[in-house]
Amino acid sequence: MRLERLMRLAMLVGIGALSWGREKGEELVKELAAKGEMTAEEARSFLRELARKGEQERRALRDLVGEEVNRLRRHLGLVTREEMEALEARLRRLEERLAPPEA
Repeated sequence: MRLERLMRLAMLVGIGALSWGREKGEELVKELAAKGEMTAEEARSFLRELARKGEQERRALRDLVGEEVNRLRRHLGLVTREEMEALEARLRRLEERLAPPEA
């Protein structure tokens, strides 16, 4: 579980950094609009684009973390829950076939 916790923490830190960057961008846009250096429509458009890019970055980060977790899992020789469940089902079937008939 330690690896899972570490990877989750890394992902949260990455998302936090992205959110912080978006918040700073939004502050800048609002400031520029307030000073009249950007129209309200330009500000809205920029904020929509910023949100879209932020979502793309979040997805990319999630995918990257997932790939890294899978790479580490394979490197360490760990099995997935699905693989463990399949092995347990196979073992149960074998035990049933090998069990002596009940009298």
